Amino acid sequence: MRLSFTIHRFNPEIDKQPHEEEYRLEVGRGMTVLDGLIRIQNEQDGALSFRYSCRSAICGSCAMTINGHEKLACRTSVRKELERHGRIRIAPLRNLPIIKDLVVDMSAFWNKVRDIMPWLATSPSRPRQADATGQLALLPGTYDFHNVDACIMCGACVAACTSHEVSKGFLGPAALAKVDRFLEDPREPEMAKRLRLKELDQPNGMWDCVRCNMCVQVCPKDVKPMEAIVRLRRGALERGLSSSGGARHIQGFVDLVKHEGRLNEAVMPVKVIGVDLKRLLQVLPLGVKMWLKGKVPNPFAQPIDGISHVRSIFASRPRRNIS
Repeated sequence: MRLSFTIHRFNPEIDKQPHEEEYRLEVGRGMTVLDGLIRIQNEQDGALSFRYSCRSAICGSCAMTINGHEKLACRTSVRKELERHGRIRIAPLRNLPIIKDLVVDMSAFWNKVRDIMPWLATSPSRPRQADATGQLALLPGTYDFHNVDACIMCGACVAACTSHEVSKGFLGPAALAKVDRFLEDPREPEMAKRLRLKELDQPNGMWDCVRCNMCVQVCPKDVKPMEAIVRLRRGALERGLSSSGGARHIQGFVDLVKHEGRLNEAVMPVKVIGVDLKRLLQVLPLGVKMWLKGKVPNPFAQPIDGISHVRSIFASRPRRNIS
């Protein structure tokens, strides 16, 4: 079967704007998108640039946007893409600078991974002990990294991340998921874990994730970065790191439901912003619009009927405090 591949092209040395070019290729059963790109490069256009290290023990480098979705080209079937979308359109990863054609600059991605200290911290007072063979001790007891250690650093999650799209300073799902891997490691001292979370409690950290779930959808290794970010937030709250706006939002939400049995939008801004008069004045116009649309309940209303049942749910849940 002869098929058209529409490929994003951009050579900064000669092109002012990116453009698309179409290539016709005879495809066979079992062909992947990467197979097609390699054949186009070998048979039709040797100047076509893309990145891959597949079958060389370096997985993840061939991530690109295929029919509008971030995927690994080596695992994407041409036949299945044609059945789902009726075409094959290939572009570079989004939210990253383009070097040439389908090759993007991953420098910012790797810098953010380095920023989170991607290695295991040790305690000076408790040096790691070697066993009889001279090897460093393995993980003690039971542990669960929630599959975060399966990440291949392909960058698909960052390309799909809506927070990263509007804020390039955001650490991104890949780096944050890697922090969760160390947070779950029993060999790392509690003090080091607290320091990690304290750094992530700042702007562009774990609270800037809007939970769009795109990173979970596109991850080729089922890492579920968003769930890792939720665990980071939970760990921060358990350690008393609750001064950021995101932490106050969660605590305010829980307090309102616990005491009133519902979310009270009239009180919620005060729970999040606190006594910051300047910020309260900034959200006041929105509050007025909500009130005019009937979106704001009475801030002095009584709790809902059956509030005792709601409170019993909270009372029955064990609280985990980490000191």
